[in-house]
This record gives sequence, C-alpha cells and structure tokens, in this order.
Amino acid sequence: MAAGWTGGSAPPARASDIFEIQVYDATANAPGVFGLELHVNDALDGVKTLPPPELPPNHLLHLTLEPSFGVTPFWELGAYLQTALRPVGGYDFAGAKLRSKFVTPPGWQPHLRLGLNLEAGYLFARYEPERWGAELRPIVAWENDRWLFAANPIVGIPLAGGAPTFEPAAMAVVKLAGVMSVGLEYYGDLGPIITSGARAPTQHTLFEVVNLLSVPNLEVNAGLGEGLDAASSRLVAKVILGYSFERRRQRQP
Repeated sequence: MAAGWTGGSAPPARASDIFEIQVYDATANAPGVFGLELHVNDALDGVKTLPPPELPPNHLLHLTLEPSFGVTPFWELGAYLQTALRPVGGYDFAGAKLRSKFVTPPGWQPHLRLGLNLEAGYLFARYEPERWGAELRPIVAWENDRWLFAANPIVGIPLAGGAPTFEPAAMAVVKLAGVMSVGLEYYGDLGPIITSGARAPTQHTLFEVVNLLSVPNLEVNAGLGEGLDAASSRLVAKVILGYSFERRRQRQP
C-alpha cells in the first residue's frame, strides 16, 4: 500500500510493501489443511530517505509470519504478523493483516486457474503512514508440466482516505526435472490510479528466483531483485519458507 501525498511540488518516492514479496498463483490449502510461511526480505541497497515518520527500507530486515487454513476447495483464510529488525538495533512488531483468498477449485480447467485475494490490516506509522489499508488482488495463472505463469494486478486501498493505487506483480518460471524451477518475478508500484496533482515516481523491480519442488509439502522460494528505476531499491533479497501440514491418509484394509 503506497503512502499518499499532498503538496505543491513533485511528490517523494514511495516505498513499496517489502513485508510480502510474492506472486500468488491461484492455489489454496485443501479443506482442513493448515499452512505456515515465513517471509524474510531485506533491502541490501535500498531507498535511504522517506518522509517521516516512515523508515526507509535500506538494511531494514522484514520478517513476516503467515499462517493459513483451507476452509473449502475454493476458499482459504490467512493472516500476516509483520515484524522488522532495524539496522541501528531494535526489533519492532510492525502490524498485522487478515486475508481471504478465493480460487477456482482443483480440476476446473487443465491449465488455467483464477482467484481473488482480499486483505485488510493495520501497520504502525513508521512502516506505513496510512496505517489502515486494504488490498484487492485478482489472480490469473497458467501452468503445465514445464511452465508456470501468473499475474496479480493489485489495487491498494488506503482505508483512512486517499486514492487507490495500482501495484502489478507477475512471474514466469520454468521447471527443471521436477526438482526446482527458475525464472523471473516482477513487482511494480504505479502510484494512485486517479490523481489531481503531480505523480510520484513509479517503482519497478525484477527478481531472479529459484523454487524448490522436490520435497512434498515444503515451499522454498529465494530471489534477488534489482530496481529498474531511480525510485526503487537497487538490490533486494527475499526468501519464503513454507510448509503445508497435510493430513496423513489412513491405510485401507
């Protein structure tokens, strides 16, 4: 969720949400299955100045715990518990979000999946000046035995006022012998959808990523991102570690 801006001159650069750097692929936990993810993200060479009270992301380590639960074949509930380790010392609880994700059920189409993720949450001002915000994330994905493509045209909604923002994300990966996949992830922040003043600089970041595929129920995603414009952090590292607690099937007599 991007910060709003009022003033008579050109607005400052925004800071894209670095707590969760992930492209959704329209999959969900099976009914009754609990999942847990840890997101670890760090701007190794990040934006160094932002309007107070927001902290600049440079060397700010973000750690987010994401529990999730499958309610039905097409509905998953989840939450984000967001924390940060400041480069000068100090560990902060940054805020929390709740989400509800709807996806097309398994088997709907052989390769195509669709979904919609809804989020709402609160972050402290040093990590999000707007504090209260929501997200509307449509999801489209196409996958076969070799490729996975996904796009998330995200709309951020400041709940305390301000214009919605457009923050697209997309990925393309190729699978290698069922062991891993490698590819690219893109994240953008194009600012307010409608604005009457000067537009803030846009942000565009491209990640080279690798995913582990060979261990059942385990998710490992790691990437290194480079900012493609002056408003973006120049170098960002990210890791996602996840596990799906699938129920063991009882043996048939």
